[in-house]
Amino acid sequence: MFDFFKKSQGLLGMNARNLDYIRPSNRKRGMEIADSKLLCKRLLKKNNLGVPELIAKIKDHEELEKFDFSILPNSFALKPNRGFGGEGILVVYGRKKPARTAATAESPAEKSQPGAADEDNGGWIKADGSVITVDDLKSHIRNILDGSFSLSNIPDIAFFEERLKLLKLFKPYTYKGIPDIRVIVYNRVPVMAMLRLPTKHSDGKANLQQGAIGVGIDLATGTTTTAILGKGHIIEYVPGTRMVLSGIKIPYWKDILRMAIDAQAISHLGFLGADIAIDRDRGPVVLELNARPGLSIQLANFSGLKGRLNRVKGLKIKTTDRGIRVGMNLFGGEIEEEIEELSGKRVIGTVEKVKLIGKDGKEIEVEAKIDTGADSTSIDTALACALGFEEDLEKFQALDLSHYQLKPENEPSIKKDFEEKYKPNFSFVEGLAVIFSASGSSLRPIFKITFEMDKVVVISKINVTERDTLKYPMIVGRKDLRKFLIQV
Repeated sequence: MFDFFKKSQGLLGMNARNLDYIRPSNRKRGMEIADSKLLCKRLLKKNNLGVPELIAKIKDHEELEKFDFSILPNSFALKPNRGFGGEGILVVYGRKKPARTAATAESPAEKSQPGAADEDNGGWIKADGSVITVDDLKSHIRNILDGSFSLSNIPDIAFFEERLKLLKLFKPYTYKGIPDIRVIVYNRVPVMAMLRLPTKHSDGKANLQQGAIGVGIDLATGTTTTAILGKGHIIEYVPGTRMVLSGIKIPYWKDILRMAIDAQAISHLGFLGADIAIDRDRGPVVLELNARPGLSIQLANFSGLKGRLNRVKGLKIKTTDRGIRVGMNLFGGEIEEEIEELSGKRVIGTVEKVKLIGKDGKEIEVEAKIDTGADSTSIDTALACALGFEEDLEKFQALDLSHYQLKPENEPSIKKDFEEKYKPNFSFVEGLAVIFSASGSSLRPIFKITFEMDKVVVISKINVTERDTLKYPMIVGRKDLRKFLIQV
């Protein structure tokens, strides 16, 4: 990881960022807007950018003592107005079933006693399953008001806002919380982005410093690429699962880039990190703006930020759409070369050109579907004939194999019997494929064929079947994709 960045001319350090970009680009008013979440929410909402709904705010200890906690919904986020780095944010996910209800309280006087609201609702549940009571909320709010989580420890404001609903796409990748997308914008151009996924270690928060996952995003396509856990540990899968983190297509991608650029114009910040989440019902909403975004985004993208910033410095970007196009054109696809260099694997799409080398060196180029759902590679009968295997195919089609009972438990014995009885009669058939699929079970001949895809040579055992009614004459299955990463 760090050897890669030592070699990179584009790595941006904290001091360089402050001197070269933040100070010249971010004036006092813009910094004030970014540093106050409530002010930022108000300005963005006024300019028709979506933000989470504000439930209530508490400005001082007097308001805290008068606050009616019974108005709070089943789930919400409690935040410090001037919090930094995700500190001080408390998220609850539902109500605890009450031990007592207002109906069972002994008298009106008892219902009105301090703590009665807590008894009435039973408290709330955090991501780790622990219970948060009204007294716990009060204690946390006192810390916020006293400035425990704010910049320079100055007195602060506590506020409650809605907890967004999780998009179905992100559910398998996320622990409890809501993922967000951080977009770095400079000079009205998006220059880098990452998806941040909450984990159990981060207590359901999308914060890398607390142990969340950061996944780089290709700006041209909105597709995830490389990933890190926490402060820089490279990973391929969601910890404890086989869920691949690359290839996630971010919905509303152009809308997200547009919101990030518009937020820059509204806030008067020349350099910012916009944190945008996708609500299941409302779509993209801006969570907050950062005048001093952290630099872990470079690690998640395996790319230095400085070089990208220098490429857009001084450009005259007159419209948001122009900024989107410049960002997508300049910084889309570059990451593929870096992934290939680091992983040793080629990055391919879901459809690729493949050159097949048949009998006597005959070459035929076709478009193939990349199918990770298929175990092995398959080609159409007509294509196999064109490659020179027509004689063996005619012999295979003439065989009567109806005596084989096509059940998964019989597969080993079927293959063994075929090799002993029938294989010696063929010149090029390598064996028998027993295929079980939703469309039915089948027996297919296997040929050893070499093909080239994206300049990588693969020696494959390919089964042959009728594919003339399908769009592609070839599918490439998992066994032949070990040298590749697939960009969905």
